Amino acid sequence: MPLGYAAITERAPVIAYLGLGANLGDPVRQLSEALERLNAAEEVEVTRVSAFYRNPPLGPPDQPWYVNAAARVRTRLGPEELLRLLQQVEAALGRVRGEHWGPRRLDLDLLLYNGEVIFAPNLVVPHPEMHRRGFVLVPLAEIAPQAWHPVLGKSAGDLLAELNPADRAAVQPLAAD
Repeated sequence: MPLGYAAITERAPVIAYLGLGANLGDPVRQLSEALERLNAAEEVEVTRVSAFYRNPPLGPPDQPWYVNAAARVRTRLGPEELLRLLQQVEAALGRVRGEHWGPRRLDLDLLLYNGEVIFAPNLVVPHPEMHRRGFVLVPLAEIAPQAWHPVLGKSAGDLLAELNPADRAAVQPLAAD
């Protein structure tokens, strides 16, 4: 192996932001377990987590309300590797892909990755709908109001301030039991 080979292939740590949601089973437990699994994964460190929020479903109205949160991670994984890890955690915690916007045990989304714009066959970053969703922006702005949307050229705090007030108001802190 030539000298310096490892240094060439190592990726410097980057910051990524994740959206988490669930509305089946025990959403609070599932989000907490997902965060634990992510933090235990090699090359990923969960450095910040928002409060958990309750909000109405985006899709069919005859489903339970969601519990959502956002997390900041420091990682050496590339964006597609991080997406694969998110999907592995979803599957391990019982996610079955079914109806679009339908109920789910766990949904993990890669919202932002190192300020990059990514268009890959299975991944678009920034998340294409994040700027329209209070259940994403409220927790994201809580932990990282400065997080930059590289396509819109605005921070998470600015995007939240521009969001329809009804969409912001629908996202409520989950009461502690």
